[in-house]
Amino acid sequence: MSNIQLIIEERAANIGNFMVGRLLPFRQKRMVGPFIYIDHMGPVKLNERDQMDIKPHPHIGLSTLTFLFEGSIMHRDSIGSEMEIKPGEVNWMTAGKGIMHSERTPEYLRHSEKTMHGLQIWIALPKAFEQTEPNFYHADKDQIPSWVNDGVSYKLVAGEAMGQKSPVPVYSKLFMIEITSTKNTAINLKDQLYGEAGLYILEGSVSSEGNTFGPKQILVAKNSTLCEFEISANTTVYIFGGEPFAEERFIDWNFVSSDKTLIEEAKQKWDAQLFEKVVGDEIDFVPYPTRKNH
Repeated sequence: MSNIQLIIEERAANIGNFMVGRLLPFRQKRMVGPFIYIDHMGPVKLNERDQMDIKPHPHIGLSTLTFLFEGSIMHRDSIGSEMEIKPGEVNWMTAGKGIMHSERTPEYLRHSEKTMHGLQIWIALPKAFEQTEPNFYHADKDQIPSWVNDGVSYKLVAGEAMGQKSPVPVYSKLFMIEITSTKNTAINLKDQLYGEAGLYILEGSVSSEGNTFGPKQILVAKNSTLCEFEISANTTVYIFGGEPFAEERFIDWNFVSSDKTLIEEAKQKWDAQLFEKVVGDEIDFVPYPTRKNH
């Protein structure tokens, strides 16, 4: 019997001046473990007139994980963090009870051609941490656990799995693993994962029980402990998931919570412009979608 429960196709979505491929949430699968939102950005080439300018906007109840394959983003937030993220690094921002941030093309790249390609991920916080103080963490490329097994390269971007632990300070049991192979080979992760698991194919293809799957698809496993598949040459996949929460999570725009009251309070606070401003990016902001610009 196939271990694939669901196949999710990437769907186009507009996040302002940027088009992305939306992977989660999906109507038949709102979350995979604590992972509640995944966008695939690019690849897109930008000229000197085109920039990534995601204006200051708020979050509650989640952590954001930004992971780039190409390009560069300048992150600024309302607790004073200012960090450029480059390929292979991890920006991890925990919104908790509320944070505001912006993501823009760094100043030194704004007058030249550049490429943008990466993943933007939201990970819901456990109920006990939904109102925690906001914080920010950056992991350099060489801090991410990396290893090679039977000619296949692995990176543990976040969480714990396969006897490894990422330094990214997560709040629940989860994993995000990059697997890259230059040859056709069998991948056997039986009993090395837990909770729920999804497999995102960035490039190349994988096969499972006679079926082949290509880029821009997520395969959701029926049982994460039975994760086994064939990976083709020159393929990169991401396996993500972890222990699901007991409570449902609600999403309204950029707000995530197990409590709809907290979301409504955040909407009212944002509408009244009572969130702390982004340090160094205080003027612009994104209005709540159903409201007009102030």
